Amino acid sequence: MLISLNVADERLTTAHRAKLAYVYVRQSSVNQVRQHQESTELQYRLVDRAIGLGWPPERVQVIDEDLGKSGAGGVDRHGFQKLIAEIGLGNAGLVVSLDASRLARNNRDWHQLLELCSVFGVLIADGERLYDPRAYHDRLLLGLSGIMSEAELHQLRMRLHQGERQKAARGELRLPLPAGLAYDRAGTIILNPDEEVQACLHLVFAKFRELQSARRVMRYLDRNGLSLPVRPLLGPSPHEIVWRAPDSARVLSILQNPAYTGAYVYGRRQKDPSRCRPGSLTGTVKVAIGDWAVCLHAAHPGYISWEEFMANQGRLADNVCRYEAGHAGVPRKGAALLQGIAICGRCGRRMSMRYTGPNADYPVYCCRSDRDQQGSVLCQEVRALAVDALVERVVLDALVPDQIEIALAAAGQLEQESRQLERHWALRVERARYEAERARRQYDAVEPENRLVARSLERAWEEKLRVVEAVEQQHARWRVQEPLLIGPAERAGLQALGENLPRIWNTATTSAADRKRILRFVIREVVLDQKRTRGQVWLKIVWQTGATSEHHVQRRVHTYRDYIDIDRLRRRIVELNAEHKMDGEIAAILNEEGFVAARGCAFTGENVWVLRTRWGIPTVKINGVDKNPMRWPDGSFSIQGAAAELGVTPQTVFDYLARGLLAGRQLTKGQPWQIELSDEQISQLRNRVRRTKRSKKEAS
Repeated sequence: MLISLNVADERLTTAHRAKLAYVYVRQSSVNQVRQHQESTELQYRLVDRAIGLGWPPERVQVIDEDLGKSGAGGVDRHGFQKLIAEIGLGNAGLVVSLDASRLARNNRDWHQLLELCSVFGVLIADGERLYDPRAYHDRLLLGLSGIMSEAELHQLRMRLHQGERQKAARGELRLPLPAGLAYDRAGTIILNPDEEVQACLHLVFAKFRELQSARRVMRYLDRNGLSLPVRPLLGPSPHEIVWRAPDSARVLSILQNPAYTGAYVYGRRQKDPSRCRPGSLTGTVKVAIGDWAVCLHAAHPGYISWEEFMANQGRLADNVCRYEAGHAGVPRKGAALLQGIAICGRCGRRMSMRYTGPNADYPVYCCRSDRDQQGSVLCQEVRALAVDALVERVVLDALVPDQIEIALAAAGQLEQESRQLERHWALRVERARYEAERARRQYDAVEPENRLVARSLERAWEEKLRVVEAVEQQHARWRVQEPLLIGPAERAGLQALGENLPRIWNTATTSAADRKRILRFVIREVVLDQKRTRGQVWLKIVWQTGATSEHHVQRRVHTYRDYIDIDRLRRRIVELNAEHKMDGEIAAILNEEGFVAARGCAFTGENVWVLRTRWGIPTVKINGVDKNPMRWPDGSFSIQGAAAELGVTPQTVFDYLARGLLAGRQLTKGQPWQIELSDEQISQLRNRVRRTKRSKKEAS
């Protein structure tokens, strides 16, 4: 209520009237500005209030930049900031507002205004009386007025929120719907009657069920030239379905929206001021599914079941690569087969990955939580190649009985996918033709004489016809690249591949990520422990069915003290040595029998020599560890003895043996030579040596 007071007030002085009077006008929302025009007009008439207090009309300024803005502090109020600046500059002598709630709805802004007015001696007037913030009783009244204004706003908000909550609990609160749903004339939620929208959403859920990754679904849609339906809440045509190129955010918004399960949900997000983005005064965060305020199952038709929705949320959360949180992550292109599903058998944490070697192509499973969190040593590290080979062999053996069924299922799945894509393209062509026909009808409906409109409609019609032609050409190209049905030859080839899973597994076209996805269909996780048994890695495979199987694989060790079966290896070397086998022969036999050296490579003669020397196993050479004598006990010559007898070098003796000029024998390869020399052979060979030396001397 505006009361005109023309009586003089001793608080009004010439100093006040020498400055400007400011009338502050504000409405809380655009809707109030549009519908409550009397309240706005009443605030503008406060100019007469300032004139009645002695200010000339030309020295009364109106600040109305904040019309349509809330005074609760949630938005920037440029008009209020301008008023504060004018007071601080000493330009204001009087501030006029209809009441305290017009100036501020929060105590922070209100008391800032009061403090500045008190410092600079500015009076405050409302529709009833005049206040001096420097006076005790006036300051008390102004403070109470600000408190009551903020409390009133809080009470209004609480009542509105409770009413909204109660209406949502009954499922009657009208909420914005995603593109796949719509309101009918009775206000009931139904599936979007557009068949193309329904087909697209069914395809998204089916491909996620198959590919297990939102990003892979996005790539699949993009590869096939498909778009996603979107219902914008803002813009020139809000709530109208538009088609946009697929991206990860749009695919995730479909997969994470519970409305597609037929559930009515209220409270999926809540305000969090700490999450405010630059340029925004409010921020929101997602609320956990268990903390949603209202969740009514089967409230309207849906595209998937609630159980599948929860499974999808679990899969999306698990695709985030956070090993410390127990997430396996999506299969990536690295060579490690158990990436994301390897579990440490010592502490139970999920193991991470690192790659070693000069080309970073040797994967290692690491349990580094203790080192990262406590600064202690690594729990354990397991080299991946041997473990992956064993798991691969076990998985392929487990799938042998189902190879034919897998091949037939793959063929059926390819045909079903082709039919889904064909239906999607058919609906897309149908939509383009409808838009062109609609543009034609609009053109036919215009008066021929009205060329200003007819020309625009004609251009729109031609544009729609070009769109139809482009869509039909894209459809034709897709039909050439993706045949609708699989022929007998393709089906036979697919079945042949399915009956030979190792060939599919090892083919160059099967990527590491594909192998990991195949593995995760049958295996949930693999527990690894390389410290449980000496020289071995202990594995426990947890299958998707809940069954478990334990396995062991030999691992690389730095020394033979940690070798998997050192006693059996030593016993076998002793046995072969007793059979007069040389070190190289022993190494070859050990490799044939499946023995592996400590470093994970094949045995060599040097490895056998090192072990034989360490264990004190004598050599089988006829001279033991001594040097070769000039002559052996049976009268034959050694290499060194024959060289001394003939006056040549040992290399020349080897040359004579190779050319057949000397006759010799070895018990086995690696044993010393035993050369038979008669007096006649010695004389002949000595003469040969002398002739050779004389010929070289004459030639020089």
